[in-house]
Amino acid sequence: MKNQSKIYFFLGLLAIGFLILAGRLFELQIIFGSQNRALAEGNRIKKEILPAPRGMIYDRNGKELVRNVPIYRVKEQENERVEKNEEYKEISREEALKMEARGETENLRLDIGREYLYGKALAHVLGYLGEVNEQEVKSGKFKPGDLIGRMGGEEQYDSLLRGQDGGEGYEVDAGGHKIREIGKIEPIPGHNLYLSIDAELSKLAYDSLEGKSGAVVATDPQNGQVLVLVSSPSFDPKNITPMLDNPEKPFFNRAISGAYPPGSTFKIVVSTAGLEEGKINGETTWNDIGEIRVGDYVYRNWYFTQYGRTEGEVNVVKALKRSTDTFFYKVGEWLGPTKLAEWAKVFGLGKKTGIDLPSEVSGLVPSPDWKEKLGGHWFLGDTYHFAIGQGDVLLTPLQDNLMASIIANGGKICQPHVGDLGNLGNLCQDLKIKPENINLVKEGMKEACSSGGTAFPLFDFQPQAACKTGTAEFGDPTGKTHAWLTAFAPLDNPQIVVTALFEGGGEGSAVAAPVVRKVLEAWFNGSR
Repeated sequence: MKNQSKIYFFLGLLAIGFLILAGRLFELQIIFGSQNRALAEGNRIKKEILPAPRGMIYDRNGKELVRNVPIYRVKEQENERVEKNEEYKEISREEALKMEARGETENLRLDIGREYLYGKALAHVLGYLGEVNEQEVKSGKFKPGDLIGRMGGEEQYDSLLRGQDGGEGYEVDAGGHKIREIGKIEPIPGHNLYLSIDAELSKLAYDSLEGKSGAVVATDPQNGQVLVLVSSPSFDPKNITPMLDNPEKPFFNRAISGAYPPGSTFKIVVSTAGLEEGKINGETTWNDIGEIRVGDYVYRNWYFTQYGRTEGEVNVVKALKRSTDTFFYKVGEWLGPTKLAEWAKVFGLGKKTGIDLPSEVSGLVPSPDWKEKLGGHWFLGDTYHFAIGQGDVLLTPLQDNLMASIIANGGKICQPHVGDLGNLGNLCQDLKIKPENINLVKEGMKEACSSGGTAFPLFDFQPQAACKTGTAEFGDPTGKTHAWLTAFAPLDNPQIVVTALFEGGGEGSAVAAPVVRKVLEAWFNGSR
């Protein structure tokens, strides 16, 4: 009886188990059947983005400036903030292959990255690729983890360079391995970008700065094409993280974002304004005795300050040749500050040049109205300082280059550009400056590059160059000055205008002129 009772007991338990199992099968197949089928299909079918190759970038001679390279990145999940923004970190190809072999591909993505073939030399012109931020994702234009252009041409021409991603659907087994392709849409590559930049000339210019803070700009004065635009210190566009907190500001593009007192290079504008307004002509002279006194104030010529010597009678040509401050003090006084400010703006100063690169600044052209709005008063001393490129006037190296280009090309102002803007039509405007006045300024600049002028490193340069030095005070307590030199050549039909700036570098003739000479030699001798 006892054995029979045990048998009945176990049979009862078995019956209950079958009922529970049947109920669970009913729940899975009938109640949750569609949901589980969807989950199973999701596990079986995988979708993968096929990134579009980014358009290539070439220099004026057809040299490749970038190279597209595959990069593997994995979504970081270290904290809540990172998970929300879906930030990715780059991993090696070997790590990615190991993840694929283990079927761990959910957080892995393949992208097209960049190799920058000229490194730091062209970093500010080209920029780099960076991951989109949360705000950019919310705009609807990008997906989390996308790479877009930051700085330089990569940012300016991002919509041109980036293509259209494709996609692939495929079936996987239980281990996550591909079994067969379901469907595929090929990516569409981005458009190529052709720049006016001369890569080898740019590298030479950048190396000539020797890591010191400064910039070199070179342009074709006939059309505004930018041949060189380098800034130092610079950064490695492939590995920007170590440079983010660098106090030397390697990401600061000194060529277009740095505004500095131009010093005596500004005398190009003052000469032209005085001639055009009829305040001086080729025969006008001023007797330099080393200084001008106004009440208790003394305004000296640099030659008198440094050597205790005077220039005697000078006209506009000799004043440019010798950079005679006292002559330009008087021209500024005869013009008046308002008229001088107007002519500075005619030369494109005090506003952006319109170059097709991000982060350009306007610089500053002061005036009595401007100073009054700040709560100050304009004095004759302000005019004197303004007339020699000191005081409040501020230019970028690109603007300084533009100023000289107007004399080089006979009085046209051309919008600087690094990309192909030919579809915009003629980018040059005739300023209607009298040819005889252009020739007088050009003659003075030629003399500055000739024996007895201020730019001694260019005295024997061939073809004949025209130039203007600048040594600009900027309020440094130790007396440091910015070193400037801007030059163009050949004199009669200029092909190139080169401007060099060294922050706190010293005298323009001694520091900036040798760099300009190196760039000119490379351009004309084909040694780049």
